[in-house]
Amino acid sequence: MPGKIDEKQVRHIAHLARLKLTDAEVARIGAQLSGILEYVEKLGELSTEGVEPTAHALPVCNVFRDDVPGAWFAPEAALANAPEKDPPFFKVPKVLDQETA
Repeated sequence: MPGKIDEKQVRHIAHLARLKLTDAEVARIGAQLSGILEYVEKLGELSTEGVEPTAHALPVCNVFRDDVPGAWFAPEAALANAPEKDPPFFKVPKVLDQETA
């Protein structure tokens, strides 16, 4: 993948992430993404021969708690701070079936 991200690619990524960016932000983020790709390409030059694959640098153990049912919120309490609601549901913007960029 090339190390330079152009304005069109940044705007496409912003569209996918549902972000509204100014022209200045597009330029700044494009430079930052290009820097990240350059660094990843540099990492690809390292020899990893003899290095075993790992998921974590240190040993990890499962720290999940037991799944125990708790008290439920009343629908009114759950919807109290919702920006938009149609009791007993939250209203959210439609994101499916939209044209792709």
